[in-house]
Amino acid sequence: MDKQMKSEWLLEMTNVSKSFPGVKALDKVNLRIRPHSVHALMGENGAGKSTLLKCLFGIYEKDEGEILFLDKPVNFNTSKEALDNGISMVHQELNQVLQTTVMDNVWLGRYPLKGLFVDQQKMYDDTKAIFDELDIRVDPKDKVADLSVSQRQMVEIAKAFSYNAKIVIMDEPTSSLTEKEVKHLFTIINKLKDRGCGIVYISHKMEEIFELCDEITILRDGQWVDTRPLAELDMDKIINMMVGRELTQRFPAKTNTPGDIALEVKGLTASNQPSIQDVTFDLRHGEILGIAGLVGARRTDVVEALFGLRGTNAGSISHNGKVVKNDNPHEAMQNGFALITEERRATGIYATLDITFNSLINNISAYKEKFGLLSNKKMDSDTQWVIDSMRVKTPGKHTPIGSLSGGNQQKVVIGRSLLTQPDILMMDEPTRGIDVGAKFEIYQLMLDLANKGKGIIMVSSEMPELLGVTDRILVMSNGRVAGIVNTRETSQSEILNLASRFL
Repeated sequence: MDKQMKSEWLLEMTNVSKSFPGVKALDKVNLRIRPHSVHALMGENGAGKSTLLKCLFGIYEKDEGEILFLDKPVNFNTSKEALDNGISMVHQELNQVLQTTVMDNVWLGRYPLKGLFVDQQKMYDDTKAIFDELDIRVDPKDKVADLSVSQRQMVEIAKAFSYNAKIVIMDEPTSSLTEKEVKHLFTIINKLKDRGCGIVYISHKMEEIFELCDEITILRDGQWVDTRPLAELDMDKIINMMVGRELTQRFPAKTNTPGDIALEVKGLTASNQPSIQDVTFDLRHGEILGIAGLVGARRTDVVEALFGLRGTNAGSISHNGKVVKNDNPHEAMQNGFALITEERRATGIYATLDITFNSLINNISAYKEKFGLLSNKKMDSDTQWVIDSMRVKTPGKHTPIGSLSGGNQQKVVIGRSLLTQPDILMMDEPTRGIDVGAKFEIYQLMLDLANKGKGIIMVSSEMPELLGVTDRILVMSNGRVAGIVNTRETSQSEILNLASRFL
């Protein structure tokens, strides 16, 4: 390729390979990014997207291949080296120092100095200038721990912006954002694009890809499949290239039949406000009940209160006609409840420990034998059940769960909850950051559980998901129930109108 052709690309990754014990994660993968463009990087969970970018960022050392950045060969040894050279990344799983201020997080490791001391005023002014340019309404002096997930996400985007990067990688950046915030993010991305940046955009939301991106690279099973202009493709073609087979529908056919009442909630009110107030609803055996609402509607507070993670001072919970007290998660699990949390990395997994530990920890008392010893045979059997039944892609049981893709981590978390044999399964954003193929598998799993008589509550911010999977939808607005609708009889506009009822 001659010099004139090379100047077309900001970044070229050619024939990049990477192996781990028992698995070849990348096999001669290619990625080329132009300036003034948004480039979608897509593939199922485990396809190699994260591994490829970790090789770029110096987190992993590639086994073979070449990386050219601004026409020069590079081989970064650390993330800081990549950042300092103009490559920035906004991670799906937020890695922030929660107990420090917003501006500390933005400038961590590169504080402006006045003599020997940090120049607090300059740091504040520089942060405020970036926030003003991006129309981010957060006080730089606020503590990160006090922000909502969506505000924290915007802070991370501002941090990437602050590096004046040539390449900005965004990994599922809209997973915690409202529709209005997504539009705001797209405005920011277009500003970066106008500056001459190349944006690598990772998302499983097809609508976003077609609205925002110029080109797409698709990976499957660690291999490069194709790179094409978006204008040449449609959703079916992309899904076919991603999964290697026809996926004729996004949601499985509904086969469950709700029965008798499994859960009755009356007047549930959280003790610490602002939170839920006077929440009343029921859930039937074999039913999938969705919980919808805008950011700040307190959807998560409902399932946390049911699971004993959030104290209540009024109301009652009845399971199969019997009043139960779920004062803590242990009691909730004993009473037949299970919760899969929204923040998988923060509250769902033990990232440095293996799949066996992460599969069994909720059910550890079931493996005790004489003298309190644990049965290795039972533990091995149940771990293998989680891997097989959830279709977890992993080299083995002793692989650290943090090294798996987000979708495979989520499958382990779901399997762990099922080992406790819950009657009421609550799932908070269960498909967040998961590819279209794995989403279908999780929807089918939910339907299979409903067919076995389980009651399922699903919190989701994705309207198509709620309309495609649930039997009824409970709509929250500012901590209160704004209405409960039958899924087959409702519409997106009705749900959005209810979600705004108490604002």
